[in-house]
Amino acid sequence: MNPTAAALPASEDFLGHPKGVYVCFFTEMWERFSFYGMKALLLLYLTKYHLFGDKAGLDLLGAYGGLVYCVPVIGGLLADRWLGMRKAVVFGGVLLVLGHIGMAFEGHAASSVGGIVSRDEGTLRITYLSLALIIVGVGFLKPNISTIVGKLYAPDDPRRDSGFSLFYAGINLGALFASLVCGYLGETLGWKYGFGAAGIGMLLGLGLFLWGQKYLHGHADPHAPETLRQRFWGVPREGLIYAASIAAVVPLAWLMWAAANGSFALAGEVSLALLLMLVVLACVLVWFGFFITRQCTPVQRQQMLALMALIFMALIFFTLYEQTYGSWVTFTDRLLTKDIFPSLVRAQEPVSWGAGLMANVAQFFAHAPWSMYSLVLAPVSFVVAAELSDRYPQSRLPKFLFVAVVAIMLLFMVRDSVILPQTAGSLTYLGALFLVLLAPVFAVLWAALGRRGRDPSKPFKSALGLVLAGVAFVPMALAAQQVGASGQMASVWWLVLAYLILEMGEMCLSPVGLSAVTQLSVPRVVSMMMGTWFLATAFSETLAALFGKLAAIEVPHGETLVLADAAGKYADLFWLMMFLGLGCGVLALLAAPLLKRMMHGAH
Repeated sequence: MNPTAAALPASEDFLGHPKGVYVCFFTEMWERFSFYGMKALLLLYLTKYHLFGDKAGLDLLGAYGGLVYCVPVIGGLLADRWLGMRKAVVFGGVLLVLGHIGMAFEGHAASSVGGIVSRDEGTLRITYLSLALIIVGVGFLKPNISTIVGKLYAPDDPRRDSGFSLFYAGINLGALFASLVCGYLGETLGWKYGFGAAGIGMLLGLGLFLWGQKYLHGHADPHAPETLRQRFWGVPREGLIYAASIAAVVPLAWLMWAAANGSFALAGEVSLALLLMLVVLACVLVWFGFFITRQCTPVQRQQMLALMALIFMALIFFTLYEQTYGSWVTFTDRLLTKDIFPSLVRAQEPVSWGAGLMANVAQFFAHAPWSMYSLVLAPVSFVVAAELSDRYPQSRLPKFLFVAVVAIMLLFMVRDSVILPQTAGSLTYLGALFLVLLAPVFAVLWAALGRRGRDPSKPFKSALGLVLAGVAFVPMALAAQQVGASGQMASVWWLVLAYLILEMGEMCLSPVGLSAVTQLSVPRVVSMMMGTWFLATAFSETLAALFGKLAAIEVPHGETLVLADAAGKYADLFWLMMFLGLGCGVLALLAAPLLKRMMHGAH
C-alpha cells in the first residue's frame, strides 16, 4: 500500500473532494458528536448531580481529557505497525459505543446533610469504567481517521489544506450538534438522555464507516496482514492487541477514580494520570530523538523538527482552548445570561415522566431539539447522493440533494439555538458553530491565496492562531469585571464574541496543523506523529484543568455564591490566559520564517 494516494479519477470527486473524505467527515462527525456531547455535560454532571466541588470535577475532567488524547500515540503506533487504520477505527468505535452507553447509567443524585455529601458510588464506578472505555476507544479511532484523510490526496494536491478544513468542519459539526442535542437533553430531560444520545451517535458513525470502505481504496487496510496472524503463546497477534487493550480499561478506570478523589496526587496537583502522560511523553521524545538522528535524511530531519514546533504551538493553543469546557462553562453557568435572543425563546413545559412507554416516548420527541433529526439526515443524504453519483456521474441531482439537506440542517440548528432555552452546557455549541461557518471561508481563503502564490506558511498561520486565542480572553475578562462592578449577570454576548475570536484562531492553527502532520512526517511513521499531535492535546487538557482550578469556586451546600468574589477570580484567570496566548504567539511569529525554511517547500 502506498503511503499517500495517487490522484483519484474525477468520478471519485464529490463537490470538489474525494468521496472518501466525506466518509471520514461523517464518521468523525458522529465520533465527535458522541465525545463532545459527553464532554459538554461531564463537569456539570459531576458538580450539579454528584455534588463534586469545582477542583475535584476539574481534576477528573483534566485526567480524562488528558488520557483521551494521550492514548492515540499508542493507537497510532499499533495501526502503523500491524492493525491498519480500518481495524483500528472499527475496534475503537465499538469501545466508544460501550463507553457512552455506560455513561447513561446516572444512578441516584447525591445528597448533602450537614455538609456531608452522600454519593451513589456504584454508579460512579460505572462512570469511571465508561470513561476508561472511551479513552481506549478514542486512542484507536482518533489518529487513524485523520490519517486516512491525508492518504486520499496526492502529495502535491493543492486541495490538501482545504480538504482538511472540510474534514475539520465535520469534527465541529458533530461538536455543534452535540452541545445542542446532548447538552440540552442532559440538563432538561435528564443526564441519561444526553449521554445515551452520544452513544447512539457513535453507533451510527461506525456503521457509516463500514459502509464507506469502497471509497477509501484500501488506504485503511493493514500493510502486512500476515503479521496479524503470527501467534504468540498460541494466540494471534491481532487477538493479543485487542485483549491487551481491553485489559488496559481496568487500570485506566482506577486512574479516573484516583483523579476524582484526589488520591495519590504528588503535591496535591500532579495526578497519577499526569504521571502516566509524562512517561508516555518521555518515551515519545526518546523515540523521536533516535528516529530523526538514525533513520532520517537531513531534509527529513528538519521537516520533522519543524513539525514538532507546530505540535508545541498546538499544545499552547489548546491549553487556552480547553478553558471552554472548564472555566468558561462554570463561568457561564454562574455569571452570564443564557439566551442569545430572549424575546424569541419559547418557554418549555416541565417534563413529567409517567408509567406509559408510548406517552414517555411522545413526550421525549416533543421536547427534543430538532437538530437530533439533522444528525440522521446528513449522513443518509450523503449515502444516497454518493450512490446516485456512482450510477449517474453527470447528474446534478446528487449534489442538489446533499446541499438541500445541509440547508435543512442549518435551519434546524438556527431554530434550536434561538427558540430553545439555553444552558451552560448547550452554549458550548457556539465554538463549533463558528468553526462550521468559518471553515468554508478559510478553505476558500487559503485556496485563493494559494492560486496567487500568497498562501501564508503553516508556521505563520499557527502563530496567528495563538495570538487570536489570547485575544479571545479579553471579552471574558471584561464580562467578569462587569459582574464584579455591577453585581448582576453579564450578557451572553460577551461569550459569543469570545468564541468568534477563539474559533478564528483555531481555523488558522488546527486544520493546517493536521495537514502538516501528514505532509511533514516520514510516511512510515505518519500515524505515530498524528498520535504525537494528540499527545500535545493531552497535556493541554491537563494544563487547562490546572489553570482552571485558579478560578475554582467551592460553595458549601446550601450557601449562596458571592458574585463579586467569583467574578474577581475569573477575571484574574482570563487576563492570565490572554497574556499567555499573546506572549507565545509573538514568539511563534518571530520563529515562523525559520520554520518555513526547515519545511523545505512543504508549504
